[in-house]
Amino acid sequence: MIIEIKIPGAGESITEVAIGNWLADHGSRVEKDQEIAEVETDKATLPLIAPESGQLNILVKAGDKAQVGDVACTIDTEGKGEAAPRSEATKAPPAAGAAAAVEEVTPKPTIKATPLAKNIMQQHNLDIDAIIRGLRKITRQEVEMVISNQSGVPASPAVFTSGRDITRTPMSPLRRKLSKRLVSVKNETAMLTTFNEVDMSAVMDLRRKYQSLFQEKHGLKLGLVSFFTKACAEALALFPRVNSMIDGDDILTPGFIDIAIAVQTDKGLMVPVIRDVQHLSISRLEIAIAELAQKARIARLSIEEMTGGTFTITNGGVFGSMLSTPILNPPQSAILGMHNITERPVVISGSIVVRPMMYLALSYDHRLIDGRDSVSFLVKVKEFIESPLKMLKEGEEGEKLLLDL
Repeated sequence: MIIEIKIPGAGESITEVAIGNWLADHGSRVEKDQEIAEVETDKATLPLIAPESGQLNILVKAGDKAQVGDVACTIDTEGKGEAAPRSEATKAPPAAGAAAAVEEVTPKPTIKATPLAKNIMQQHNLDIDAIIRGLRKITRQEVEMVISNQSGVPASPAVFTSGRDITRTPMSPLRRKLSKRLVSVKNETAMLTTFNEVDMSAVMDLRRKYQSLFQEKHGLKLGLVSFFTKACAEALALFPRVNSMIDGDDILTPGFIDIAIAVQTDKGLMVPVIRDVQHLSISRLEIAIAELAQKARIARLSIEEMTGGTFTITNGGVFGSMLSTPILNPPQSAILGMHNITERPVVISGSIVVRPMMYLALSYDHRLIDGRDSVSFLVKVKEFIESPLKMLKEGEEGEKLLLDL
C-alpha cells in the first residue's frame, strides 16, 4: 500500500513551508513513528513523522518550498527498501562466540550527559542505551561540536578556497519572516534605548556558594538569565506599562507576565516564551529556560511555545557583546539586553574597587513607554540583581528560599 505524507498545517496564517532537511534517504526503509524530515515554517521547525514502516519515496527536495497539504513523500508499506546505516551503538549485538573479539577491537564508548538531560531521562524512565537507539542521524553540528570540545577552538563553519565562487542559498521561511519583522519594527515604532550598569558581585557570590547544592537538588547548573528573568518579572509588576502593548488606538495591559527568552540557533533567532513568570521561582525558571533552549537548538519548539510573550530578554553577553541596542520583539513594547561581565574599577563609598560589571540596555517603544517608566524599570532591575534578596517578599533564610533549596 502507498501512503501519502502531506505537509502538515502549522497555524492559521502559515500556508507555505520549506523542507529543511531529510533525515532518511530516498529509497531507504523507515520505521513507524520515525522522524523522516524537518519542515521549516516562518515560526518554527516541525518534524515529519512516518505513519507506517516501509520504503521512502521523496517527492520534495530539501530546501524546496511547498504548500500546506502538498504531498512531501510517500511510503510503500510493501517495499523493503535499503536499510539505512546504523551507528555502532544501534547495531545488533554479535554472536556469543564473536563477542570477546569485538570487545577487544571496539572499546565501549563513554557517553556524557548533562545533569538536565539525566533529570529528564529519569522522569521518562530512559537510560543511555534508549537515547542512543533513538538517534537517527549524526549531523554536521554534532561533529563540529566534538571537534570544538577536543581542540578548545570553535569549529569553522566553512572552508574558503582560492577561487572566487559565490554560493547562493535560499533564505529559510523563518529567516525571511525575521527579516520582515526587523524592518517593520524600525519603521513602525518609536524605538529608544536606555542604558545602565549593574554590579554582578551578589549574584556571582550566590552562584559560587550554592552551585553544588543547586545542581544536586535540581539537576542543572544555576545560570544568570534566571536571575534577570525573576528581576524583570518583579520590576514589570511595579511598572506594568513596560509589560503593555499597543493595539490600534488602545493600550493592552496583561494581568500576567510571559517572558520570551531569545535563543540563537543554526536556523536563526528563536524566542520561546515562559508563561506566568510572576509565579515562578528561580529554580523553576532555570529548568524552564534550559528545556526551551534545548528544544530550540534541536528545532523542536511548537508554535504554542513560540507564540505570545509580553516582554523579551536577550543575552548578547554569551557571544562577548559589551554593549548593544536590542530590537523590539513585536507586538511587545520593551526588551532587555544583557551583555558580557567584565571586571572594571568602580567607585563605592569614595573608594575605587574592582567589581564584575555588566551593561544593561532596555529598548522600548516611546509611543507607549515614557522615560520615567523605562529608566525606573531598569533601575529596579539593577537593584534586584545587586541585592537579590529584595526579590523575596518574606522568609528568614533568604538565600536558600530564593534558590528553592
